[in-house]
Amino acid sequence: MEWSVMILKLTEGLMESVKIFTLTLLFSLPLGLFVAFGRMSKNWLIRNFMRIYISIMRGTPLILQLMVIYFGPFYIFNITLPKG
Repeated sequence: MEWSVMILKLTEGLMESVKIFTLTLLFSLPLGLFVAFGRMSKNWLIRNFMRIYISIMRGTPLILQLMVIYFGPFYIFNITLPKG
């Protein structure tokens, strides 16, 4: 494989990584601010709900969270995919 092809492929991979980083930042920053402000709320119900949410997110393995997010809607909403 020639160097020019490898540089091109590495550049494409870098651009995909930057896109994923940007999307992650755009979605996670508002969620983090929402949870942080909820945790600092004077309303005890919101504060305790956010405390429980943080405990669950910190206490479960990431692979379990990803599996629930990926497979959960199929079981919760009884979604089936066509065969074949």
